[in-house]
Amino acid sequence: MKKSKLRLIPMFVFLVFVFSLTAMFFILPKKEYSSSEKRYLQQAPAFSFEDLFSGKFGDEFETFLSDQFGFRNFWVGLSSYYQLAIGNNGSTGIYFGKNDYLLNDPCGDGRLTTNTEVIAEFAAKHPDIPTTVLIAPSTGYVCPDVLPAVHKEYKDDAYFEMFREKLTSVDFVDVRERFQNEYENGHQIYYKTDHHWTSYGAYTAYQELAAAMGFTANSQDAYEKTSYPGFYGTTYSSSSFWLNPPDDIEVWENHAHDGKIKVTVTEGADVTENDDLFFYSHLEEDDKYPVFLDGNHAYETIENTAASSDEKLLVIKDSFAHSLVPFLSDHYASITMIDMRYYKQNVSQLIEQEGFDRILFIYSVDNLSSDTDLVWLE
Repeated sequence: MKKSKLRLIPMFVFLVFVFSLTAMFFILPKKEYSSSEKRYLQQAPAFSFEDLFSGKFGDEFETFLSDQFGFRNFWVGLSSYYQLAIGNNGSTGIYFGKNDYLLNDPCGDGRLTTNTEVIAEFAAKHPDIPTTVLIAPSTGYVCPDVLPAVHKEYKDDAYFEMFREKLTSVDFVDVRERFQNEYENGHQIYYKTDHHWTSYGAYTAYQELAAAMGFTANSQDAYEKTSYPGFYGTTYSSSSFWLNPPDDIEVWENHAHDGKIKVTVTEGADVTENDDLFFYSHLEEDDKYPVFLDGNHAYETIENTAASSDEKLLVIKDSFAHSLVPFLSDHYASITMIDMRYYKQNVSQLIEQEGFDRILFIYSVDNLSSDTDLVWLE
């Protein structure tokens, strides 16, 4: 008799668990935004027969149940650490590395060749304008010692050789060796919880650009460096390794140009201006990277009346440019940044209208591999 009752205990525990989770779903308030995952959560979908029969209502309701699950962060994190414990490191596309590094797994060939050819063809259309290309290598390539013992191969060397072969009509700036040397000498080139380069990494890339673009890079002494703690980046939010400590994020500001800078952000009909390269309100957020030039925008300009030249620079870029362009602003009277993910106008017409003196492409190898918008560059 006692044995039969004991057999019921697992079933009883399971039922209590299920009913408790169900009760929490109905009792707990619904969240609109997950700061850990850096995304808006699905809200209860509006019912309509059209959405019901098309399957849209069912898909949205399923996502609603998943997003509003009680203590969601705990369960998502538990799943990630369980996968890590059973040897599935990298199952979410992010490796749990040594020294608190979270690293994206290798990008793969993807659209690298196609996008490289697009850049080469675009530069060939504008032979009178010097064009420079800088591509950031993978974190796992630059920092191999923090990778787990079992990981996919980072093929950056092969990719960069392809870049050299196809980008013959531009100045191609290869930062691989310099980045590896700086990292081996103890400098943090990439964040541990984010895929972007650090301010030191961006400054190193800026130094490498100097010779190709014809200016003398400022020494580090020209900048006041201020460090801010509590930066949780995109790899952290995608990995669900919630116990990983945050990064510090540094702002390098050249006060010699105080009062000389104007940043203009254009989003459709909305135009906003700022008298600083840094948008400090973002430092109050978990993802602090938008402190650099306010993050992703289709079209953004920087004017510096104290720049060392009167040249106009066009930057076609991904988000790696945001922490690098502030360094470049010391050398160009006007910098225009466009992001092909959001900018849908004819870039050649923009060049003709604005009369740019130089063009710079800044992409990471990971983003260049997956970008589906660069193909519309014309």
